[in-house]
Amino acid sequence: MSEEFVVVLTTLPANSAPSGFARTLVGERLAACVNILPAMTSVYRWEDGIEEEPEYQLVIKTARLRLPALKERLRTLHPYDVPELIVLPIIDGSEPYLRWIGESV
Repeated sequence: MSEEFVVVLTTLPANSAPSGFARTLVGERLAACVNILPAMTSVYRWEDGIEEEPEYQLVIKTARLRLPALKERLRTLHPYDVPELIVLPIIDGSEPYLRWIGESV
């Protein structure tokens, strides 16, 4: 059962509204839950320079079958030209929690 579910990571700029972004994904049943981690500093290479910006990390729990729709929605909602979108498989977990993810999306 666990291989049916994934964790998706993305970041948002600190001046954005991450809770609205998360509520949209949950409201549209693209995510069962979105954790918004406290603001952090990201250092990264972009357009021949090194950038340092405050961001939020979002941890999105969803079903693998919802990934195509989630990816498309992230592309339309996300303010970045190249948003972080990393998908991690869930290899094991609490059966009731995983069942809840499935029922929620």
